[in-house]
Amino acid sequence: MTEQKVIVIPDGKICDYIDGKFRNDTPEEYVRQTIEKRLVNEHKYLPSQVKIEYTLQVGSRKPRADIVIWDRDVAEQSQGNIKLIIECKKETVNANNAKDGIAQLQSYMSVCPNCEWGMWTNSKQKFVFHKTIDESGKINFMDFNDIPSADGNLDDVNRPSRKSLKNASDDNLLFVFKTCHDSIYVNDGLPKQSAFFELLKVIFCKIEDEKNIPNPLEFYTTSEERSNPDGQLTVQKRISKIFQRVKKRQGKIFDENDEIKLTPRSLAYIVSELQRYSLLNTNIDIKGKAYEEIVGANLRGDRGEFFTPRNVMKMTVEMINPKLNERVADTSCGTGGFVVTAMTHVINQIEENFVKEFGVPKKDWDADTIRAFQNKIAEVAGTFFFGFDINPDLVKATKMNMVMNNDGSGNILQTNSLLPPHEWSDEFRTRLSEALGINKTAIRNHKSIEFFDVIVTNPPFGSKIPIKDKNILEQFDLAHIWENDKKSGKWTMTGRLQSSVSPEILFIERCTQFLVPGGRMGIVLPDSILGSPGLGYIREWLIQNHRIIASIDLHQDTFQPRNGTQTSVLFLQKKTQEQKYAEEKSGQMSDYNIFMAMVEKIGHDKRGNPIFKRDKEGNEILVPDKNSVLVTGDTDKGTQTVEHEQKVKVEDDQTIDIPAIFAEWKAREGLSW
Repeated sequence: MTEQKVIVIPDGKICDYIDGKFRNDTPEEYVRQTIEKRLVNEHKYLPSQVKIEYTLQVGSRKPRADIVIWDRDVAEQSQGNIKLIIECKKETVNANNAKDGIAQLQSYMSVCPNCEWGMWTNSKQKFVFHKTIDESGKINFMDFNDIPSADGNLDDVNRPSRKSLKNASDDNLLFVFKTCHDSIYVNDGLPKQSAFFELLKVIFCKIEDEKNIPNPLEFYTTSEERSNPDGQLTVQKRISKIFQRVKKRQGKIFDENDEIKLTPRSLAYIVSELQRYSLLNTNIDIKGKAYEEIVGANLRGDRGEFFTPRNVMKMTVEMINPKLNERVADTSCGTGGFVVTAMTHVINQIEENFVKEFGVPKKDWDADTIRAFQNKIAEVAGTFFFGFDINPDLVKATKMNMVMNNDGSGNILQTNSLLPPHEWSDEFRTRLSEALGINKTAIRNHKSIEFFDVIVTNPPFGSKIPIKDKNILEQFDLAHIWENDKKSGKWTMTGRLQSSVSPEILFIERCTQFLVPGGRMGIVLPDSILGSPGLGYIREWLIQNHRIIASIDLHQDTFQPRNGTQTSVLFLQKKTQEQKYAEEKSGQMSDYNIFMAMVEKIGHDKRGNPIFKRDKEGNEILVPDKNSVLVTGDTDKGTQTVEHEQKVKVEDDQTIDIPAIFAEWKAREGLSW
């Protein structure tokens, strides 16, 4: 095994993506590095075409342009031959700023005779200009949707084809979502939450258009359309037609009368920002991070909701290992992260089956195979995946998350799942029974809801949102008062109810009630449940009703910066009635091993900023990226594939290591799932 080459990063510096030089770690630099990654990974520019902080001659001044690009075949990389200039600013700099705004960019473009393109961005706003010179020598700047890719094809800038759609890289999709949302919020005068749901409608249209194989894409605006009122109306009409199809397909999300309420100008701008990406094919982690961050910023409620970090969800799902044809649920699904992660885990199994069946890797599938794959995903999502939440806005957001990440909205339903089942709404019981393939009358009480093979969930926590309703409490053993025998240490349930109970305690038992015998659960819980002396009755109940499979103690900053509760992920397997009878008969519990681990490094600090691995001296390090992008370009040996060795920081995160260690332990213990 070859030794991995490691580069040490000085404090307060970052390593530039293009030229490898160390630069000051500033907000402006963060924007530039994200753009650099997009240039290489999405637009396929060779790093050798790009220069960072290039000195220009502007009269007597010598300012430095943030990024300049030349054509691949240019004879000399000089100011006169620059093709494209990009200026990157921090978020607080306004585009109309006299010194650092778009006027600065246009002045740079003007002194570069062959510079046709320019882009100005602060990550919240983006402006692209195409420079032309008329017969009188006057310079004109025309607004454009985007800069051209390395091949210079402008048709794809104005109207992408299916082949030209790009998978978003790094934080670019998050930038786009934020830019679109902020544009709606500012320009359409809508409240933040309303702005979010209008953006949601447009994203649905984008995905519907991508799925409409083999028809040409209709989700687009040309630069000319975006720039004038008549063109903007044309775009509005085009997208409205797509939205009519969305409403038919997603009748449980949108009403028949729903319309996109954005102004034509605003809609055309948002379409221009989204049209270049494939939302279906972009990496799920990139999509999930972008989507869940913007959902969290707009829909976070006051019911103890704090959304689970993606690394914890991935660890939990990999350990619980849901399989094809197992029913999976999250009974308090929030933005849908757990359901999406579990669904993705199963989609990978479906993809493996398709590759074996057809003998062709996914990238080479024809339109019929892709359609069959999408239909299979929709079938599996509609049959085996479920999410419940009390917040109707989060239910709608979760459905969108499922559609965007997995091409199937599953059974995402709005309800207070702690209510007695006979008090669930008729609509909820009808839709749930139809999805489960059972008679609605079979859903009678808390003893008749053993529906799911796997549950992954992070229930709402908190003494600030206690459950006091007697009708709810009397369904649960854990809502009763338990007495402790000081001599034996054994807890015994009494017939008396507690006056109020924190919701996470009831959710533990509700999830158990939802599980089939032998079903398994991964649940995030506050550490007090696992360690507080006064809550020993909960642990007694857990041991009576489950095999405790594993307990993963999470770092105290896991849910920071929004919540500092110390938590663990508990993995449980529900005992069968036969197992419980056998233990009662023998008078003692089964003896078995429990997997335990502590996550001492979670990948971010208490402010939510990422933490990266360091060397023995405490310096951050860079390592070569396994996923280095291969770029086809012209070299002195002709056209060939060139590998740009990207060097990346590695987040200091132990959650990625635990599933493999757990899998080895599970095999030794004879656990087959």
